[in-house]
Amino acid sequence: MADSQRLTLTQWLVCIIAAIGFAFDTYELLMMPLILRPAMLEMLGAAPNTPAFNLWRGLLFFVPAVVGGIFGLLGGYLTDRLGRRRVLTWSILLYAFSAFAAGYSTSIWMLLVLRCTTFIGVSVEFVAAVAWLAEMFPEPRTRERVLGYTQFFSSLGGVLVATANHWIVPNSASFFAISLPDWLAWLGPIKDSHAAWRYTLMSGLIPALPLILVRPFLPESPSWQAKRLAGTLRRPSLGELFAPDLRRTTIVTTLMMALGYGAAFGAIQQIPQIVPAVPEVHTAVVEATKDLKGPEAGKKTGEVVQSAAAQVSQVQEFGGLAGRLALALLVVVIVSRQKLIRVFLIPGLIILPIVFGYAALHSLRGLEIGIFLVGFFTVAQFSFWGNYLPRVYPLHLRGTGESFAANIGGRMIGTSFALVTSGLALAMPGDTDAVKMAFAAMAVGTVVYVANLILSFWLPEPPRELMPD
Repeated sequence: MADSQRLTLTQWLVCIIAAIGFAFDTYELLMMPLILRPAMLEMLGAAPNTPAFNLWRGLLFFVPAVVGGIFGLLGGYLTDRLGRRRVLTWSILLYAFSAFAAGYSTSIWMLLVLRCTTFIGVSVEFVAAVAWLAEMFPEPRTRERVLGYTQFFSSLGGVLVATANHWIVPNSASFFAISLPDWLAWLGPIKDSHAAWRYTLMSGLIPALPLILVRPFLPESPSWQAKRLAGTLRRPSLGELFAPDLRRTTIVTTLMMALGYGAAFGAIQQIPQIVPAVPEVHTAVVEATKDLKGPEAGKKTGEVVQSAAAQVSQVQEFGGLAGRLALALLVVVIVSRQKLIRVFLIPGLIILPIVFGYAALHSLRGLEIGIFLVGFFTVAQFSFWGNYLPRVYPLHLRGTGESFAANIGGRMIGTSFALVTSGLALAMPGDTDAVKMAFAAMAVGTVVYVANLILSFWLPEPPRELMPD
């Protein structure tokens, strides 16, 4: 930030807390693809590629996203009414403690409920943090860079959860046994008290710890606070998002965020379900289970697949990390927002079908290289919206407008593409569930990329410098 104002100690503290929030926002979301299969096998008892398994796989992706989207929209309204800092703090605490409690799940229903409360916290956190940061840094170039670089940590959260899961899987047997206290025995027994997926969920408590310590030192948004104290803060209105001057902005941003999330959840986040189709992984499973039978063979198969999935997911998250960094660098160089988003849409459209339709079925190395690039071009788009949305809505509507696009578009509609992919897989060619999922992810990912590229030509250009007041 050599060409912009230097940050104060308080501003650095704001950036650090926002970065932690963004990192664990993604950390919580990207747990599900890593822990889904072993959690369902333990609590549901249904084999993969069966109607019950496919139904719950889709529900665990889709229902929390819908609930998070609905309550996230309410969170956006509360961000405009109660303040950015207060809502941000409580949203982080909600998703952190919900994730920890999910590690004690005794049924698939309990896991579903706690994933819903986790999603609510995550959905609200993004909106509150973006509005908070944008208003804490009014100087345009500093604001763009702060938003870009703090969102960079979102992908670091993906790297962290993939790394944590990769380490937890082979070491979980040596951890403390997970058990419910006697007064919660009515919830039922925990079948596997050393299951790796439980420890992965419980690690989501981490962001609550520094937040509790620094909460008293965090300032409120100066512009929001000034308007509230002066009595000039207007009441946010959902209907105002569709007034003539904002209608096109609201519709286009909501649809484009939905399609961006559709590429992530309909394709990229299905990687753990697709990894068993890779020849090297199949060979590793055969070698690891050749002298085992029954439950032991099944458990060993799960460990091999989880390890490979964590490895590939980690590579994808490094790609997303690089993509977010590229966005942070380009956001102050490319003035046109339409041109900036197409820098990532066009290459992604070319690469995604090659990765899922070919590389995923032929080579682990090819899949790793390809998924790095898909992650690069797809995940960078999420940082784009964090920079774009605060610039197109006035202060009293900023949280509500951001929330509508991010939660109704991204969290609700976008994540539902996981359910689309899961259902479409049943009609795809292939001998195994993994192969079918690869072809379904290719089809869904390609369609949403094409639609997003077309919509980019209708994306309104925001004001060049100051945000609307």
